[in-house]
Amino acid sequence: MDVQDGAQIYDKAFREGFAPDPDETVSEWADKFRKLSSKASAEPGPWRTSRTPYLKEIMDCLSPSSPTREVDFMKAAQVGGTELGLNWLGFLMHRAPTSILAVQPTEPMMKKAVRQRIDPMIQECPELREVVAAPRSRNATNNTLMKEYRGGMLMLTGANSAANLRSMPVGKLFLDEVDGYPLDVDGEGDPVDLAVARARTFYNRKIFKCSTPTIAGRSRIEASFEEGTMEYYQVPCPYCHHKQKLVFGNLDWEADPKDVRYRCTECGVLIEEHHKAQMLSEGVWVAENPEADPLHRSFHLNSLYSPWWDWKELVKSFIKAKGNVEKLRVFVNTVLGETWQEAGEAPDWEHLFNRREDYKGVPAGALLLTCGVDLQKDRIEYEVVGWGRDLESWGVEYGAVPCDTSDLRELSEALNKLKSRTWKHHHGAELNIAMMAVDSGYNTQVVYNWVRDQSPGQSMAIKGHDRSPVLVGRPKTVEVTMSGRRIQRGAKLWPVGVGVAKSELYGWLRQRYASDSDEPVPVGYCHFPMTYDTEYFKGLCSEELRVKNTGGRRRYFWFKTYERNEPLDCRNYNRAASARLGIDRFSNADWEAFEALLCGEENLKKEATPPSGGFLGDVQTREGWLH
Repeated sequence: MDVQDGAQIYDKAFREGFAPDPDETVSEWADKFRKLSSKASAEPGPWRTSRTPYLKEIMDCLSPSSPTREVDFMKAAQVGGTELGLNWLGFLMHRAPTSILAVQPTEPMMKKAVRQRIDPMIQECPELREVVAAPRSRNATNNTLMKEYRGGMLMLTGANSAANLRSMPVGKLFLDEVDGYPLDVDGEGDPVDLAVARARTFYNRKIFKCSTPTIAGRSRIEASFEEGTMEYYQVPCPYCHHKQKLVFGNLDWEADPKDVRYRCTECGVLIEEHHKAQMLSEGVWVAENPEADPLHRSFHLNSLYSPWWDWKELVKSFIKAKGNVEKLRVFVNTVLGETWQEAGEAPDWEHLFNRREDYKGVPAGALLLTCGVDLQKDRIEYEVVGWGRDLESWGVEYGAVPCDTSDLRELSEALNKLKSRTWKHHHGAELNIAMMAVDSGYNTQVVYNWVRDQSPGQSMAIKGHDRSPVLVGRPKTVEVTMSGRRIQRGAKLWPVGVGVAKSELYGWLRQRYASDSDEPVPVGYCHFPMTYDTEYFKGLCSEELRVKNTGGRRRYFWFKTYERNEPLDCRNYNRAASARLGIDRFSNADWEAFEALLCGEENLKKEATPPSGGFLGDVQTREGWLH
């Protein structure tokens, strides 16, 4: 290459750097260049905004020609939210190159997204292949979590890495599934705040937050949505042309939902689903919070609008979820795109006391045991719970052991004695505790010291987080060296979403069931023995969810209505222990294998392990679970 060629290349790069951003919008770019890969799309081929016209306005808010700085999308599943974000990333890399940060809840989730979505998008689009640098075999980071292109780079990370979230300034942020982010990352604060701080100095910044919501009062996307313009997609009735947002309550069906139609809120006519495509094409976004900052636009969409969901399939999903609190919450979050409103009123403790059952030891249906331990100054309080199919549970024993919990020797003696005990099962076997969850909120280091010396497959230190959107989060090593480096084999702390646990438990406690009826036992039904007294049930129902308005925003908090709430805490810790064991994922075959072991059936070898469907199958032998 001679000097003249070098000057021409320099001159071209200089002029490209000063070129203004294009007038082209993100939706126009997607219609021209985006190809959907068969690896991640049910409809591979050229992108068509006309297929999901409700996404056009949101995409165009992310275009350089729009003054909007922040865009929030609170959505149901399968409406195209992630593909929208990918269209924006492709546009930026091709037409308006700059440094971009994209975040998923965890780094493994981001790596999966790169393999299944981002890399296929680049490979399917010749224009992107031309500008994105080829992977460098000697640099694994470039292959997975960094994409370099002319004029910038795309950095990809998980919300669980504080170092990556604050490493360098960027003007464009794509924060996907923000309700799945941890509350705190590496002790440095909220990962969303860490990421947003990197873009504050950019006058032309764009921040796109997209997520399915979780629990009311704890959902990040709901809070952001309410701060923005709160826009809903309104579509016209094909008969009276009245524009309205589609809501699940207006779906009309018979007992067998073979023919589901939508009732117009204005004229009352039942609209057939074949009208949906035309209705979507004529829809408009309407703000319900027009007084909000015009630079902050927020959008909500449920699955009734999705071209990939039939209304009758939505109704079938609802019918399957009825009567099951957990499934109903999933339906509200993922189909309606709404936050789950926790039931605030505590269950009736007297009703629970009066329906105690006459059983001793471990009943037939309880196939493994957990133990939740709450620390007080002068004692530990604990509950042993038996678990069976469909999260059905039996209280086995509630008690207290006097000890100075600040003294490692005394605490260890009490916990070790409890952990070494066995309980007689209905079939005659002696059961050990499969998992013990110990609260570390009080005398924290003493608990860490005890847990460190235990088998990680049978004990866990936990700490409750009232605003966590998940039942049990990812563990983190909590012990460090003098220099601040985490000790690789130090004690691990498991964060527990106690608000989630309380909401789930209270839903289970409100269930009605008659043992002499033909009705199946409800999922999560709780049994209690005659040995439990009134103080236990008062403590179990000792909190209620309340709401307060702060700065125009709703905030939910759990309020103690009875001083002694240790039974509630112990039951929640048991639920965390059961979740870590993986019983939510056990199949009927797994439970049958447990029952066969308990019954002493000879067709199973003595050295056989418990089922492989959950945590037990990985780390515990038969002898570690069955005494």
